[in-house]
Amino acid sequence: MADANLRTSNRPAPGRPMEEEKQFDERVVHVDRVARVVKGGRRFRFRALVVIGDHKNKVGIGSAKGADVTAAVSKAVDIAKKNLISLPIYKDTLPHEAQAKVGGAQILIKPASAGTGLIAGGVVRTILEVAGVSNALSKSLGSSNKTNTAYATIKALQSIVPSKDWVTSVAKPKTEAAKKDTPKKAK
Repeated sequence: MADANLRTSNRPAPGRPMEEEKQFDERVVHVDRVARVVKGGRRFRFRALVVIGDHKNKVGIGSAKGADVTAAVSKAVDIAKKNLISLPIYKDTLPHEAQAKVGGAQILIKPASAGTGLIAGGVVRTILEVAGVSNALSKSLGSSNKTNTAYATIKALQSIVPSKDWVTSVAKPKTEAAKKDTPKKAK
């Protein structure tokens, strides 16, 4: 009887499903109690804002409502998994700076040199952490609304172009370039 409670194997107890290993870091950023007015009074629900990421280069956010907090969080996690984006991370930071605006929230994100760390606050810091960015600078300009700030951060991260896709001029040998640039004399 006593050894039934002392299970040493990794198998679950009979009748319980095996827990799957989480592949994403899930962080609840904000939970709000929202109400709608009906004839008998107010109906309260909960809205959750969740950020998920794999600490490599994928990140997603989701916002959902539910009758209780756990229902809202689980719905938000499902939405975040559907909206995952992949970031071009270069040497533990971003390839270039980006800026985006959603509603009243405006976010500026800049790359930083190694050893700087994450200099960001609130929602932006959480998003960059779960995405796997180690060194970055950010500034929130405008509204401090957490939902709009989160969506503005994702929009800024989506606008980042990987360094291999940058359009640069191809270096030409100086002799060929000099011949093409010299004006021809009229005869």
